[in-house]
Formats: sequence, structure tokens, C-alpha cells
Amino acid sequence: MPIDHRLDAAQLPTPSALLRAFLHTHHPDPTRHQVLDAARGLANCHDRRRKLLEQARDPAASSSGVAAYGRLVDAIDNDRVALIARIDDWVAAHVEHRDGASLHTETLGAVIDRMAAKWIAAQLALAAQTTTTPRQREARTHLQWCRLAELTDGYRDLITDVTEHRRRLPVW
Repeated sequence: MPIDHRLDAAQLPTPSALLRAFLHTHHPDPTRHQVLDAARGLANCHDRRRKLLEQARDPAASSSGVAAYGRLVDAIDNDRVALIARIDDWVAAHVEHRDGASLHTETLGAVIDRMAAKWIAAQLALAAQTTTTPRQREARTHLQWCRLAELTDGYRDLITDVTEHRRRLPVW
């Protein structure tokens, strides 16, 4: 769906705005950018999903409890699909899709979903109270934050390339 106007770089959330949205997972703000609201929802979904999987892995969990956790995880994944679609629908309506520009391999919603998942993993690594040694915890935390930084850099490069019409986002 081509759009008649050139994308204003300010229309796509900055990486720092995206990370701030992940930080505030439980406080929706209707005045915020639609993509940031969906990003906040994705981080919330990944946090809830992680907690449910943790409960399901508890040796004390009954088989019926594990099945119930599985259904709840499925419901969360359905919520994620809807939030990713909200982001992708926003892209389809607001981002110019220039013919001839290289097509990115993922939708913006999928990219933001991966970033939200990694944000939660990095936060969990910071808070880990495991039986591993401090050196192992530090290495795990460092790895998670490096991976988040790499995804954030990739997001920054992607929105720059889209804004400058070197790359286009898939719209399904």
C-alpha cells in the first residue's frame, strides 16, 4: 500500500523511546505513540509468559496445573500476535514503501517483539538469585545486555534505512 508522503523520521519511535516503553510495562498511556503502546504490551506479554513457564517447570506443579499454564501461555502468545499485527498495521498505514528498496526480512512488529523478549531476559539476568557463582551470573548478565544492545543497534539502523528509503518493511 504506497503512501503519498515521505516518512518523517520522528514517526518511528527511537530506540531509547522503545526501551523506555519496555521499562513501563504496566502503565498504558493512550497519548503515546501506537507502536510504543504495543511495544509496552509485548514486554508485558514476555514477562507474564516467562513467569508462567517458570511456574510450569516447578517440580511441585501438578499435571493439570501444567496444562493450565500451557493454555495461559497460548493465550499470551495470541496477545503477542495481535500486538505485532497492530505495529505492522501502523507501518502499513504510515510508512512509505519505496519500490526498489531492499526488503527487510522481518516486519517491524517482529523486530520489536524480539527486542521485548530480550529486554525481559536482560532484566531477569540482573535480578537473578540463582545458585551459580557471581562470575557466572555476571557473564550471563553481560551476554543478555550485549544481545539487547545489538538488537537495539539493529533497530536504529533499520529505522534509519527505512526513513532514507534504502530499505522497506514487509507489509502482510
